[in-house]
Amino acid sequence: MITIYKGDCREVLANLPDQSVDCCVTSPPYFGLRDYGRKSQIGLEPTPEEFVEALVEVFREVRRVLSDDGTVWLNLGDSYKNKQLIGIPWRVAFALQADGWYLRQDIIWSKPNPMAESVQDRCTKSHEYIFLLSKISKYYFDIEPIREVIKPTNKGEASVRESGDSKTRNRKHWGVPHEPKNVIRKYEQIKGANKRSVWNVPTKGLSEAHFAVYPPELIEPCILAGCPEGGTVLDPFGGSGTTGMVADRLNRNSIMVELNDDYVQIAQNRIETDGGMFVDLEIK
Repeated sequence: MITIYKGDCREVLANLPDQSVDCCVTSPPYFGLRDYGRKSQIGLEPTPEEFVEALVEVFREVRRVLSDDGTVWLNLGDSYKNKQLIGIPWRVAFALQADGWYLRQDIIWSKPNPMAESVQDRCTKSHEYIFLLSKISKYYFDIEPIREVIKPTNKGEASVRESGDSKTRNRKHWGVPHEPKNVIRKYEQIKGANKRSVWNVPTKGLSEAHFAVYPPELIEPCILAGCPEGGTVLDPFGGSGTTGMVADRLNRNSIMVELNDDYVQIAQNRIETDGGMFVDLEIK
């Protein structure tokens, strides 16, 4: 079941039941970058401090609706003002930590194809952060489906991509589609290494949406590790619907909130044409 609520996430979240979701995967708007056409939108606050305060307010409600053993996977990009990097991701992370969240990990989203920049006095920015946060010190985290590649030890052996969940990955994703079946079975029995904290994921454009669309491959590990199959993933900043689309592919329910009418329509269209395990779409 996929549910999209149109409206301000602060108002929508206030009406959701306590501990009604298992995991939150989201990417709030950048600070001071663009106008999404709504007066109450988050991202156009006069100061970085007010932007951070607004996100802390949102995630207080997220904490209430999140199960006690649930996690938040928060993707944040940074901004510049007056020739200075503001440091938005870490400002938000530390503010959430001060507000009671466990700041468990910073994950680097490394972009091999970053957006070109015409700057001449610094390097082109090619990374963003994903912060893993929890309500308590011990929480749900399934490391098995996100284990990393096992590098070949014998000459001629094919390498394997992330092992993944056998229920959600096809063998063609393993990188050994032309190997004999006995070779594939051999690799399926190998236990991979823990996933590292630097994720190399190319950006992907979406012609119908704003360019700040995170790729499905980026949030797939978050959902696989952070939400049990059949559970519910929340995205308070639903955007073009990537979280809901990936959750549906992985047999999870999702609740998305989006303020902009155009993006709600984009999300609906993407989910309806994605196929797979799509069950329902309810716009409220």
